[in-house]
Amino acid sequence: APVNKESGSYEGQRNIRGGRHKIRTVMYMAMMSAMQCNPVFKTTYQRLLEAGKPKKTAIIACVRKMIVILNSMVRDGAMWDPKMS
Repeated sequence: APVNKESGSYEGQRNIRGGRHKIRTVMYMAMMSAMQCNPVFKTTYQRLLEAGKPKKTAIIACVRKMIVILNSMVRDGAMWDPKMS
């Protein structure tokens, strides 16, 4: 979850610090590659940018989408199918 940096009337930016750092780094880099090669994530990323989301927010939303898809694949014992996303 984003961590607030606020005190009194000062409002800083929010940073995501939760979770395991190495896993977050690997998932982020995997998404950078997937956005270039995979049409499912590429269209999701473009749709979020067109909706006015900042680039990093759109990337993290795509990472979450990838995690949800991977979890469902493990749960169901399924292979990758672009139609399921």
